[in-house]
Amino acid sequence: MTAAVTEPVGPLDPFAHPALFYRDEQEYLAGTLPFVHDGLDAGEPVAVAVPGKNLALIRDALGAAADAVRLLDMREAGRNPGRIIPGVLRAFADAQPEGRRVRIIGEPVWAGRSDTEYPACAQHEALINAVFQGRTATIMCPYDVARLPEHMVTDAYATHPTVIHPGSSTPRGNEAYAPEGVVSRYNEPLAPVPGALTFPFVSESLSQARHVAVGEGARLGLTGVKLDDLALATAELTTNSVVHGGGSGVLRVWAEDGYVVCEVRDEGRLVDPLAGRRPVPRDQRGGRGILLVNLIADLVRVHRGDTGTTVRCWFAR
Repeated sequence: MTAAVTEPVGPLDPFAHPALFYRDEQEYLAGTLPFVHDGLDAGEPVAVAVPGKNLALIRDALGAAADAVRLLDMREAGRNPGRIIPGVLRAFADAQPEGRRVRIIGEPVWAGRSDTEYPACAQHEALINAVFQGRTATIMCPYDVARLPEHMVTDAYATHPTVIHPGSSTPRGNEAYAPEGVVSRYNEPLAPVPGALTFPFVSESLSQARHVAVGEGARLGLTGVKLDDLALATAELTTNSVVHGGGSGVLRVWAEDGYVVCEVRDEGRLVDPLAGRRPVPRDQRGGRGILLVNLIADLVRVHRGDTGTTVRCWFAR
């Protein structure tokens, strides 16, 4: 896909969020290395969170300069796209002195991301703009246009206010920028799974709901820390349903493609699309349920509807 572009853009907002389009390793390094070196030369904290193979490319090309960069394998740190903003981007930016510009390369979308994961990736890219608006930060997101499906490249135009085309080093505005539409479009209903263990719960049965989930998770192959994570996620989500979702909900647990999946549905309305995707101030009471689930689960999908909310989370067996 090609989108209409405008003239090169300047720093109108302190936050910049360009997409870097590349077709091969040479173009990848030509776009990422100057970005890193410019940041280091300016005394800016720099982080690189990209998939392992690309991380090795950048690390090797940087040589000794790599020691001054925070390097993260996005396949681990960002396995769950809902974890990237609070656990990677904001975690790095918030640790720096107030007002200091930070530079981050974040590559949350790569060839091989599953169809189940991708909607959370697209929403993540769109929501970065709201979370970092007004912040002194530059987050550049590489996209492999030679390997990614066309709809993912189309979404990259919609979620990034500026783009850097292959062979160029200049960010340009694009008329396809429309992040709110991406958030809405991927707010997809999560269809019930036939045969899943189903347990309706109310306030008095919260403890039982957790035991039911743990028992089914163990039966389906979860052990150790993953089973503990399932228990914690179930406790947080079912409690949220009782407190904010009308006092009751429905828990479901099943196995799917090497994962144990836990889902909680209730009649509450989750209005904020950033719920669970941004850090919570230390002095704020509550509001950490979905955030905690995002930090421990391998994938979290949320559907916000007019008649209720569904939160579905995956734990690798």
